[in-house]
Amino acid sequence: MDFTRRFYLFLYSPGNILGCFLGLIGLGLFFIGLIKVYWAGIVAGLYALGFLLAPANRRLDLKIDTQLNMEEILKALEAMAKTVRRKKAPKEVIPLVDSIKVSIAEILPNLARQAASPYDVHVIRQTALEYLPDMLETYLALPPAFARLHPVKDGKTATQIFIEQLQLLDAEMKKLAVDILQDDTQALIAHGNFLREKFSVSGQDWLGAS
Repeated sequence: MDFTRRFYLFLYSPGNILGCFLGLIGLGLFFIGLIKVYWAGIVAGLYALGFLLAPANRRLDLKIDTQLNMEEILKALEAMAKTVRRKKAPKEVIPLVDSIKVSIAEILPNLARQAASPYDVHVIRQTALEYLPDMLETYLALPPAFARLHPVKDGKTATQIFIEQLQLLDAEMKKLAVDILQDDTQALIAHGNFLREKFSVSGQDWLGAS
């Protein structure tokens, strides 16, 4: 991560925003004459207080163990969806995550019964259980103001890119669910190749991070 990106992540961080807000209150008190002595120290102290009181953006651990049995995986997916709702993700994100979760719940049991099929079961399973949690972890760890306001790639914000990626994954999972039920081998091979090329990347890559 380069210096410029680090700077913007700090600039948009909840700590800096709250610290600046309290610091401006201190300046206001100085300009109206309520504080005079040690005003600079008071303003700095208010900034520091806001910085320390603001909630930190910590990266969540949403990883799903691929060795879990089917029932445990479905419970882990539901817990992941609840975490997204609790973190107050953008309103467009929650229904997409729920839709992908439903598709995965339909796909995985059928994959388990068709393990000998020629399409790449591992890629599909890995994309569903590793890529989605990693993408959610990366996005939710960003300062909300940074995610909504700061362009990170091709003039788009992290939120816009994130939603586009979720929409793409949602559409692909729905197609997979249909093709598995129809046992369309060629379509499933094409889906496996697409998932490998499009989604087998680190959580930072889809944001254009270095």
